Amino acid sequence: MSFVTTRARPAIVALKAYSSARSLTAPEEGAVFLDANEMPCEPLIGVSGYARYAPQQPSALMAALAALYGVTTDRIMTARGADEAIDVLVRAFCEQDRDNIIICPPTFPMYAQSARLQGAAVKTVPLDPAFVPDVKAILAAADQQTKMVFVCSPNNPTGTPVDEKAIKELCEGLKDRALVVVDEAYVEFSSRPSVAELTGRYGNLVVLRTLSKAYALAGVRCGALIAPAEIVALCLKVLPPYPLPVPAVDVVLRTLELANRERLAVRRAEVLAIRLWFEKEILSVPGVEKVFPSETNFILVRVQDAPEFLARARKGGFILRDQSHQPGLTGCVRISMGLREDMERLLVLLKTGEAPSAKKGREASVVRRTKETAISVKVVLDQPEPVRIDTGIGFYDHMLEQIARHGGFSLVLECVGDLHIDPHHTIEDCAIALGQALKQALGDKAGIGRYGFVLPMDESLAQVTLDLSGRYFFKFEGIFPESRVGEMPTDMVGHVFRSLAENMQATLHMSVTGENSHHMVEACFKAMGRVLRQAVHRQGDVLPSTKGVL
Repeated sequence: MSFVTTRARPAIVALKAYSSARSLTAPEEGAVFLDANEMPCEPLIGVSGYARYAPQQPSALMAALAALYGVTTDRIMTARGADEAIDVLVRAFCEQDRDNIIICPPTFPMYAQSARLQGAAVKTVPLDPAFVPDVKAILAAADQQTKMVFVCSPNNPTGTPVDEKAIKELCEGLKDRALVVVDEAYVEFSSRPSVAELTGRYGNLVVLRTLSKAYALAGVRCGALIAPAEIVALCLKVLPPYPLPVPAVDVVLRTLELANRERLAVRRAEVLAIRLWFEKEILSVPGVEKVFPSETNFILVRVQDAPEFLARARKGGFILRDQSHQPGLTGCVRISMGLREDMERLLVLLKTGEAPSAKKGREASVVRRTKETAISVKVVLDQPEPVRIDTGIGFYDHMLEQIARHGGFSLVLECVGDLHIDPHHTIEDCAIALGQALKQALGDKAGIGRYGFVLPMDESLAQVTLDLSGRYFFKFEGIFPESRVGEMPTDMVGHVFRSLAENMQATLHMSVTGENSHHMVEACFKAMGRVLRQAVHRQGDVLPSTKGVL
């Protein structure tokens, strides 16, 4: 007999799965669906597919997740985060007032919470002093009513990974007795590989994954359960018929595109670098006694006075997580890694009791999405760093960097565009978004210089004059000898500055002469940066206008 037949709840094994409209008939191109009592119109102008239910397990999403985790689609179930997968497992296997689960505290509290909601008992086998599961003690604690053992790797809140050997020993020791559920919510941050591929070898192994952490989709709610096919089939009986919203599915599919996964891999590396730096720095904070090793995007620290430590952080606007209530974690606080500048401010606050003001002031963020491009821009006029540009067009990245560097302001701009067709949309839309961000960051324009500049570069001469007047006018004069510089067409240079001027609501006159197109284009962008440096520089709070408004 199979593991599911002998150990799952008999009522669930015998249960006939609910036949939702989309489980009976998958969406077909051109079909008219009159089977699910849906409205025949979309809820919003400009969206498509929101009026229809998504399938319980959307095929495109399942294929993407299976490829991401290296398993076949019959061995994976997607749900609203790993939390829902935990709940589904417990409801599928645990009988009320009869069965139990084993957890290894200190660990993620939702395992116990889901069991208690189902009326199942919770056995605890604490982690050893190194925060590693005690395999022998777990096997000794398991009885006939034990339906699953939860192991978190890397563990939350300690950050410690679990060796694959221990997972195998548990699977073998609990064969035909209990599920071994390995929660790998943070595995992308770890040096240890996932054990998902072992679900093809062990009939009682379940692996939980999530897109909330390493893939930055906490607000979208998408997780996965990876297990032998018969366990997945059983869990699908318990999962609601329409768990995932269409917009969430669309966002996940875009997130899992190769270029974006590569981008997120870079961001994860940055977070890990911040963690390594912060682990060393926080040891110099008064009252910090120990920093525990971590293979996640957070650290656990033991402090002399946890309530005072948390209150000190809270006073400065930082919310940390108290873990003192967990077994073996008296005086412990968990700190997630944020931006480098935020972690620097937190250190100053914890050391001095005074939080340096966040470098805000004149800043703005703009998110712009069209059919051709998706753009995120952040501008901070009163600080020079960071400057990070990624449009997919190397030369254009360099030119936009010149505007920020010579303008003396922070600029973070990311764009994913239809470069496989043409760079036009990416170049123009980035300029539009940057112009919008600059306009917002300028605010009421009190105290700015307003005007500015001429810039020579070798044989080239760019003349740029700017008036942050609140009125749009643009004039460009210049003929480039070559049609392209790198991947950037030179006929787009005028478009860039026209879009900037229009979206900044500024008057901009620009002319350029020279013999080398590269020098001419670069002179234009550098000159624009210098113009902005003069114009946005603030001295006092007097509005530079006799009309009293800009």
